[in-house]
Amino acid sequence: MTELYIKNPLIEQRADPWIYKHSDGFYYFTGSVPEYDRIELRRSETIQGLAVAEGITIWRKHDSGLMSANIWAPELHHIEGKWYVYYAAAHTSETRDGLFDHRMFVLENASANPLEGEWVEKGQVITKWESFALDATTFEHKGQRYYVWAQKDPAIPGNSNLYISLMENPWTLTGEQVCISVPEYDWEKIGYLVNEGAAVLKRNGRIFMTYSASATDHNYAMGLLTADEDSDLLDPGSWVKSPLPVFTTSEANGQYGPGHNSFTVSEDGLQDILVYHARSYKEIVGDPLYDPNRHARVQIIRWNEDGTPNFGVPRADHAMISES
Repeated sequence: MTELYIKNPLIEQRADPWIYKHSDGFYYFTGSVPEYDRIELRRSETIQGLAVAEGITIWRKHDSGLMSANIWAPELHHIEGKWYVYYAAAHTSETRDGLFDHRMFVLENASANPLEGEWVEKGQVITKWESFALDATTFEHKGQRYYVWAQKDPAIPGNSNLYISLMENPWTLTGEQVCISVPEYDWEKIGYLVNEGAAVLKRNGRIFMTYSASATDHNYAMGLLTADEDSDLLDPGSWVKSPLPVFTTSEANGQYGPGHNSFTVSEDGLQDILVYHARSYKEIVGDPLYDPNRHARVQIIRWNEDGTPNFGVPRADHAMISES
């Protein structure tokens, strides 16, 4: 098996990192920029090359209105021949009752290369509530496209739960919108009651959905939901939550608050790669959301004998992935 060497942190000051390997042979990267004012893309033929690739701004926040503040967690997807960016944006940086005012939005680009061409605003993704909503992702399974996101249910305590829905098209939901996870364990409720940042990995007859929980300081951690690939994904009972977090702070390795992950594959296609952000220190001055030093990092996913992913612990900075 080809050896793989990638240095952490891969890209500094890029939270909520998203890496997607496309059929054109390129890796594409996006993530939240510290200013929360724009969406950038970069691409490279290797994962390590993303570290030095030029970042191209494809969209900037509006001067006022719905998409004028706190542009968070963009994801790039290629669906039916077009590129889409899913992102969250607010109309103000102020909070009400401890919550920001984010909603979810979509951009579309018909160009072969998403760093070129025109990005068109497709508008807000409408859900059954007009409430705090963010961190959308999408995946295809058995010919159907699903949308997963985090949102505040006005009827219950907490900041955000995870929901799933079918999609009519890449910017419109259809049918029932189902809650599949609420913060219930102690490790999901430190500082805030949060389930957010879902990412999907399909392997070994199952659908693994990671998510992040708790406040965005050193308590931030990754959880895991698992469904059988033949189950009804719109049935909350199909999703089994692991009672313990699957990826957490490593004091020994100097990695704090790992989470808001995505998945990609190695250049040879033989290794699944976990992409995540973490800080290299624990003590934060002020609101953690405005500390810019959540850096994008990567590491290889191991697989247990029962076919479940083993994420291990966040590796130390400057240690190299070496898998042979």
